[in-house]
Amino acid sequence: MDGSPASPEVRSTCPYCGVGCGVLLRREGDGLAVRGDPAHPANYGRLCSKGTALGETVGLGHRLRAPIVGGVETGWDEALQLVADRFSDVARDHGPDATAFYVSGQLLTEDYYVANKLMKGFIRSANIDTNSRLCMASTVAGHKRAFGTDTVPGTYEDLDQADLVVLVGSNLAWCHPVLFQRVRASGAKVVVIDPRRTASCDGATLHLAIEPGADVALFNGLLRAIAERGAVDADFGAHTDGLDAALAAARADTATTGLSPEDERAFYDLWIGTEKVVTIFSQGVNQSTSGSDKVNAILNCHLATGRIGKPGMGPFSVTGQPNAMGGREVGGLANMLACHLDLENAEHRAAVQGFWNAGDLPQAAGLKAVDMFRAVGEGRIKALWIIHTNPAVSMPDADAVRDAISGCEFVVVSDVTGATDTARLADVLLPATAWAEKEGTVTNSDRTISRQRAVLPAPGHARPDWDILAEVGRRMGFETAFDYETPAEIFREHAALSGIAGAHFGRDFDISGLADLSDAEYDTLAPTRWPTTKSRTGGRFFADGRFFHPDGKARFVPVTTRSPAATPTPAYPYRLNSGRVRDQWHTMTRTGLSARLSGHLAEPYLDIHPQDAVALDINPADLVEVTSPHGMAILRARLTTDVQPGQMFAPMHWTGETAPTGRIDALVAPATDPVSGQPESKAAVVSVKRMQAAWYGFAVSTMPMRPESDYWAVAATPAGYRMELAGYTRPEEWDAAARALFGIEDAAAISVKDPARGTARIAFEQDGRITAALFVAPEPIAIMRDYIAGLPGTSAPANLTGRPPADVVDAGAILCACFGVGINTIVTAIETDGLLSVEAIGEALQAGTNCGSCRPELASLIARSQHREAAE
Repeated sequence: MDGSPASPEVRSTCPYCGVGCGVLLRREGDGLAVRGDPAHPANYGRLCSKGTALGETVGLGHRLRAPIVGGVETGWDEALQLVADRFSDVARDHGPDATAFYVSGQLLTEDYYVANKLMKGFIRSANIDTNSRLCMASTVAGHKRAFGTDTVPGTYEDLDQADLVVLVGSNLAWCHPVLFQRVRASGAKVVVIDPRRTASCDGATLHLAIEPGADVALFNGLLRAIAERGAVDADFGAHTDGLDAALAAARADTATTGLSPEDERAFYDLWIGTEKVVTIFSQGVNQSTSGSDKVNAILNCHLATGRIGKPGMGPFSVTGQPNAMGGREVGGLANMLACHLDLENAEHRAAVQGFWNAGDLPQAAGLKAVDMFRAVGEGRIKALWIIHTNPAVSMPDADAVRDAISGCEFVVVSDVTGATDTARLADVLLPATAWAEKEGTVTNSDRTISRQRAVLPAPGHARPDWDILAEVGRRMGFETAFDYETPAEIFREHAALSGIAGAHFGRDFDISGLADLSDAEYDTLAPTRWPTTKSRTGGRFFADGRFFHPDGKARFVPVTTRSPAATPTPAYPYRLNSGRVRDQWHTMTRTGLSARLSGHLAEPYLDIHPQDAVALDINPADLVEVTSPHGMAILRARLTTDVQPGQMFAPMHWTGETAPTGRIDALVAPATDPVSGQPESKAAVVSVKRMQAAWYGFAVSTMPMRPESDYWAVAATPAGYRMELAGYTRPEEWDAAARALFGIEDAAAISVKDPARGTARIAFEQDGRITAALFVAPEPIAIMRDYIAGLPGTSAPANLTGRPPADVVDAGAILCACFGVGINTIVTAIETDGLLSVEAIGEALQAGTNCGSCRPELASLIARSQHREAAE
């Protein structure tokens, strides 16, 4: 491509959540234009705020461009030979299980396939696990127990056709906005089951704020009600086994939900009385020490009523990563083989071994994520390869995981950047191609395989992951098995193996109809829902009553409520929930590059109920120390009734690169579900107290800053960077501290200081333009942050009041990230133009008209305005 505005659009897939939205990409100079693909069946042209901003995240300033060994840039030959030699030596001297791969749902299916083949087939260890273990493993376990395979029964079309959609542990409005818009457009009633009030509650028929961990109790109650009201589908029951045992367990389950009897009854009435019901579940269900049981409690209700695999009805797991499903398909989990075959089944192992022409495959499951890093810390794993994920931040007990990686004998990290907590611990850093630079496939939450296509050149010497892995395989002596030249070859091999899984073992995953694709057909492959065989393409599973257990029947699983692993105590009296924010993704290595996405929520925070804030003597905007038995974080307090008394919420995106004391997973215990191995990330116990800060600061700069304070959090702005700071002790001299923070030695400084009040305001100018400014006070600073953040690089006079001049409009913090509309702009329009609905705001300002995830906040602004008017 020539990079001109006339360059053709290329069809590809968004790299964020499991919705799998189609995007149209076009190079424009050095940049990238992105819009939704109207023809893609996942989104029909819609994109969320993150997808809309993809073009803002492809800059190269942060990218790895060449391999780095021991901190020194080197060539591929030296780096890959070292990786091959060290893994070979460790496997020979200490056994294959002294090696491990930790991979990611950011990988394309072809990358994932090669990694799984190399570790399980040729290094001959099952120690390959994925960060999908942290989000979807309980669903995999629940599906396999109920259906015999990890099968998603329904399709996205069910969301369009349902009359009732139940969201369980899913903030669909923020985490899967495009699907939430499909639900809204369908007109279906919505029930939200979540201890916390979220954006998904906007317009819901019911919000059931259950006690943390009470999902099994609620759905066991529903199963009892189904039986008592005669709603069991006896005809479909002929295709199932174990209902009596499941009912007995449900009747014996005396755990409470925390709901009123009226709310429980209203939910049961709606669910039982509405035939077309889809139950969507996500991380709030999965991330639990009883996650698998929660999944099966939901599946039991759909199996009992026969509401599965039919239009507009069924259980529906939505995945958190773009290729979590593809990773499951290739056996990327430590307890699986490729194509939904079972590692511990001798016949399955023999079939895969023969297909790969490999040696004996491992006979037992490898180490799942939490156990894997525990083994790293204990020295049992001596060679570790981490690919496109950041476990030093995202794993539970993150401080211990960081220390384990740091102490490992040999660590390889493949990534697009070296600026992550994990990459900084690597002995070898390998530069991989990023989204929009690589070719392959991903599978979304409803089994649709889509192509990712390259539209940008790879920077420097970056290489595709499949190519890196295959070259290491060849250098380890497995030349024939890894003699790939294109991702199309790998896809064809994967598809051919799926034919064995389908035809010989009756597995659900079968894409053998694509095994003979030519390179040209692979290049033009349209979105295709599996299974894809000569006799069938796509569709739903299980309406015909045919399941994948040996007798063809589904299994009810008796489940009983179990409390979260950690119990509040006087020392740790509060329950901490964790999750995502609207505009950020995982550990922000991509979304954090976008100033627009960073403008909504710019620092880590803790949601506290006002009742608890009073008891703790915490005021809005205070910094608070949050401590668990495993770690400590410092977060900004937000007082809100969205959380219940005794419960708190914090997002999980911040890292050592963006807010070192905001690493939430350092607080989370490494407790896991005994079936799935998935950790419990939403039920930590913590204590909270106000940070006794001697000073608070806000800084802006055109260049990266060098903070040494006890608390800091940085975010991108259109002008450069903004940073919140605080410290336990005051520097002796603020001018010197400011110059150290900004790395400025000789620029002219303008300062206003009030020693009696403990305030200081310092700005630096160079060539008539502001380069940086620091505002300091003994309490949280009240200034127009979004106005100040725009000053660096401008020729405006240094405004040390912290407020814009009278003739300058301050748009305020970004509320609608899709169109960059600030909160002050919206409030002004509401109050001056009499905008009385979200639709009216959208017509006037566009806010809320794209992904819709800001609509609840718009509605809240309208309600507050009307409340103020009524009070006046």
